[in-house]
Amino acid sequence: MTASGTFGYGLEFADLVPLDGIGGIIVKGTTLKARQGNDYPRMAETPQGMLNCVGLQNKGVDYFIEHIYPQIKDIDTNIIVNVSGSSPEDYAECAAKLNSLDKVPAIEVNISCPNVKDGGMAFGVTCQGAGSVVKAVRNAYHKTMIVKLSPNVTDIASIAKACEAEGADSVSLINTLMGMAIDIERRKPKLSIRTGGLSGPAVKPVAVRMVNDVFHAVKIPVIGLGGIMNAEDAIEFFMAGATAIEVGTANFIDPTITIKIRDGISSWLDRHGCKSLNEIIGVI
Repeated sequence: MTASGTFGYGLEFADLVPLDGIGGIIVKGTTLKARQGNDYPRMAETPQGMLNCVGLQNKGVDYFIEHIYPQIKDIDTNIIVNVSGSSPEDYAECAAKLNSLDKVPAIEVNISCPNVKDGGMAFGVTCQGAGSVVKAVRNAYHKTMIVKLSPNVTDIASIAKACEAEGADSVSLINTLMGMAIDIERRKPKLSIRTGGLSGPAVKPVAVRMVNDVFHAVKIPVIGLGGIMNAEDAIEFFMAGATAIEVGTANFIDPTITIKIRDGISSWLDRHGCKSLNEIIGVI
């Protein structure tokens, strides 16, 4: 699948990639109300990765349903909407609006968002915060719910178990790691709000370890992401316990990378005499 925020709504890549050849497209973060996002600059390149603080810029769920959904609903793949909010009620109301869309079989709930009622701490950094969002969404949304976990925690397995207990059908990890870069000539941070999310190859070892931790902690499927640049990277995630993977930052470098990784996985399985991907999931 393609990771949220790195593939637009899929249409932007339609001239470059056969969209029906991808397992799923996770569209950019969608919120109950429109958001302008953060001031520029909001992206910065780093060694083996990038920082971003885009800030969930989007026109809101109603705009998505009215204007975007009709354009993408007939793409022959799984269209999954990434949902964000500033309170459990926000998440639930946004999810409820998506529940009626026939061609959206699942949502991905981003719990790395700040809880405005609790001093700005991200929901996903405590079991209670994560559980409160998942519970609210579960009551409002009746199709497949994936919960995207934050890596900015000391024990991600406990967060995953809290999400599972409240009704998550799957978890995806990792979201970006918090980072910072400084322009030493200007003596200022490179990002407008000082810090941002680190993604790309630099985070992959952390992501693989966390996927393996969560795989051993929960019974629901685990989706792996974080620095996947090629088929070999993807295979690592499967061996660590991922049932599926998402490709994110690599789309900015090579817009056709999803298809190359898909084909590379098949070639690897053939070379190693594997009849099914299931033969290597969690094999370590």
